[in-house]
Amino acid sequence: MANPHFQSLFHFLSFTVLVCLVSVHFCTVSSVVLVKLRNHKEHPHQRRPMLSANQSSCALFLGTWVRDDSYPLYQSSCQFIDAQFNCQMYGRPDTDYLKYRWQPANCEIQRFNGLDFLMKMKGKTVMFVGDSLGRNQWQSLICMISAGISSGSPTQISKGYPLSTVKFQEYDVTVSYYKALYLVDIDIIQGKRVLKLDDIRGNANAWRGVDVLLFDTGHWWTHKGPLQGWDYMESEGSFYQDMDPLVALEKGLRTWGRWVDSNIDTTVTRVFFQSFSPSHYNLGGSPSEWNAGAVTTSKSCYGETTPMSGGSATYTEGYSDQMRVLETVIRDMNNPPFLLDITLLSTMRKDAHPSIYSGDLTPQQRANPDHSAADCSHWCLPGLPDTWNQLFYTALFFLH
Repeated sequence: MANPHFQSLFHFLSFTVLVCLVSVHFCTVSSVVLVKLRNHKEHPHQRRPMLSANQSSCALFLGTWVRDDSYPLYQSSCQFIDAQFNCQMYGRPDTDYLKYRWQPANCEIQRFNGLDFLMKMKGKTVMFVGDSLGRNQWQSLICMISAGISSGSPTQISKGYPLSTVKFQEYDVTVSYYKALYLVDIDIIQGKRVLKLDDIRGNANAWRGVDVLLFDTGHWWTHKGPLQGWDYMESEGSFYQDMDPLVALEKGLRTWGRWVDSNIDTTVTRVFFQSFSPSHYNLGGSPSEWNAGAVTTSKSCYGETTPMSGGSATYTEGYSDQMRVLETVIRDMNNPPFLLDITLLSTMRKDAHPSIYSGDLTPQQRANPDHSAADCSHWCLPGLPDTWNQLFYTALFFLH
C-alpha cells in the first residue's frame, strides 16, 4: 500500500504550476518539482543523478526550454522517420519548434554525439519496448546517431512486427524497437483479444540478452471503443470485459516489474523506464496557455507554435494517477529501472506535435483539425523526442 505521505505529496505536486517567461522566450518549471516523488525511496538507480564530469548534483528533469539556433540535431530528410512523424516533409509551415534546447536548472549536459554513442556502445544492443511513443523515440535516436557519422557508414535495416531493427554495422551496434502496447501479452482466445495482465513471457522472450532496455507504456490503457486494443482482460484466472484502467495498469506494471527483478541482471543490462508522454488536446485550462491557433480550434494542438505559456494543473493532473501507479511499482521493485521523467518538460511543448502534418491526409482531414486527423499525441521529428534521447544519453553515460 502507498505511503500516505507519498500520496499527499504527489497530489500537492500534481498542482504545481509550470511558468513560461514569454518575454525572453523560455519556459521554466517551479523548483518545488525538484523534490517530486522520483526519489522517495533510496534505490541506487533512483537517487538524484550526479554528473560524472563535475560531481555536481544535477536535476535533469527540472529546467528551462531555451532558444538555440544550432538545433535541430538532424534534418527531416533522415530516411528512418515515418511519415506520421515527418512534419516538415508534410507541409508544416513553421520551424521555431525545432529551435528549443532543454537546459537543466543546475548543470550543463553534453550535447548529443552520435559517434560517441556508437563508440561507447560498440558491440552492444539497445531496445525500445512499448507503444508508438517508443517508436517515435527510437526513430529519433537512429537519426541522431546517423547525423554524427559518415553518410557512407553501412546500416542494416529490418522493419517488421513486433520487432524492427537498425544495425550500424561498422560499430556492431543494434538499435531496435519492439512493439508491446501494454508490455504484458495479448493472446487470441476463441477469436477474442485477451490482455493477459499476469503474463509477459511471450513478449519478454525478445528482451533477453539486450544490453540496454528502455520501456514505455500508458496511452493504450485508457482507450475505449474502436481504439481499445483488447476484448477481454484476464487476471488471476478470471476474465473481465471492463476494469478500472488504473487497476489494470498497476497489475500489468507489477507483472513487468516481477519479470525485470527475476530475469534481468542489472550489473549487465541497463534498464530505463520512460514516464508518460502528454497529449495536448485543448480540453480545458486557461485560454492564455493557447496562442492564436487555438481560437479556431477548440480541441486541437493545430496552430500552436510556441511552448506552453504558463502551465496548468489540467496537464499535470491528467497524468498524476498514472504516475502514482508507476512510482509505486518502481518503488517496490528490487532492481528498479532509471526513471526518465520526461512528463513535465514535455507538457510544456504543446507546439511540438504533428497536428495535421502527419502524412498524406486528405484535404477534408486537413480542413478539420478539430477532429481526429490532428495528431496531438505523437511528436514531430526532428523535435521533442530528440530531447528525450539527449537525457537518455546523459543518464546512460554521464551519471553515477
